[in-house]
Amino acid sequence: MRALIAVSCATGCCVMLAASLSVNPAVAQSPAAAAVPPDFSGVYYPYNPGRGGGGRPGGAAPAAGQRGAPPAGGERGAAPPRPTQSAPLSDGSQGRSPDAPKLTAEYLAKWELMRKSRIAGSYEYDNNARCLPPGMPAMMGMAYGMEIQQTKDRITFFSELNDAMRRVYLDGRKPTAKHLDDPTYAGYSTGHWEGDTLVVETVALHPDSFIEGFTPHSDAMTVSERIRFVSPGILEDRITVRDPKALTEPWQAVRTYRKALPPNDELREFACAEGLSRELLKK
Repeated sequence: MRALIAVSCATGCCVMLAASLSVNPAVAQSPAAAAVPPDFSGVYYPYNPGRGGGGRPGGAAPAAGQRGAPPAGGERGAAPPRPTQSAPLSDGSQGRSPDAPKLTAEYLAKWELMRKSRIAGSYEYDNNARCLPPGMPAMMGMAYGMEIQQTKDRITFFSELNDAMRRVYLDGRKPTAKHLDDPTYAGYSTGHWEGDTLVVETVALHPDSFIEGFTPHSDAMTVSERIRFVSPGILEDRITVRDPKALTEPWQAVRTYRKALPPNDELREFACAEGLSRELLKK
């Protein structure tokens, strides 16, 4: 772009001088390009708006079976009520939820095999009992909470559950053949900013991890995320999972978190008792 600058001369006449300015018109006209990305740094807990606060730092009362939840069934020793048919259990004995990922015939057969194993009481397909990380995108469920550490070039997500960690690289790097040939539970994540939204793509995900619950996936699975503040202190993660081998259609989920304030912004170590897990696997 060239700008005209008026300069007063000693004689009172004005001349117009052309000066070259190194300005990119696209940047100058784009408010989003000049905006500073939001700072996600902090500790967050799952937040379910409309389900009550309960006074917890995450904004939601603990669900049955989670830390801090009241005993099921009311009085001590009373039997818990039988779940409804529309509430699948973690062992799959009530079938699959209507909003669960839609599996191809091959991977539905794998899920059925794991379901029968879990119903029989085996821990063979229970990654939590085996001290394995929750994996992506299950990790973003953050059952106990997560901490986000943000710099210009990367964002780190740390889950209290099994001390799981993932990094999102923002410096333009791309996954190499080495990364793709060495899949991990967290996968390899790269991202960029679109205004106030962090857009993330994750590849190289270990096929022994699960999409959610114990829904299997293939080595071709990828995870896309759009993460942003939807209101002060409330962070939203819109997740899309694609897997041409395991899924008949992309699976989508939305996770919401509330930022914790001191003194509730401290995560505890999650020590997985490997010796105990080995004993469980023998049963």
